[in-house]
Amino acid sequence: MKIVLSEEALNWFKEEMDVESGDCVNFYARYGGSSPLHDGFSLGVKVENPEEIAVQTEHDGILFYIESRDAWFFDGHDLHVQVDLQLNEPTYAYEKM
Repeated sequence: MKIVLSEEALNWFKEEMDVESGDCVNFYARYGGSSPLHDGFSLGVKVENPEEIAVQTEHDGILFYIESRDAWFFDGHDLHVQVDLQLNEPTYAYEKM
């Protein structure tokens, strides 16, 4: 499992969530909504320091990660983060590893 972040997504997190070098962005499973992988769960994002990292990537000194407790949500898929430029919001795709 890996996290693939586009340049546009990196810029979106910097501009819209005010993240900067030294910050940590957590992708996590949250109860509610739905995703292509699980009904009743959706992907959440928050700025928070990690506890037990399952997978991570770093761009411009910003750590993007998924905790071990949330690895089940990705069910053998890589997380691809891009931006819908018309809506100015991130999009998430799950690609089988």
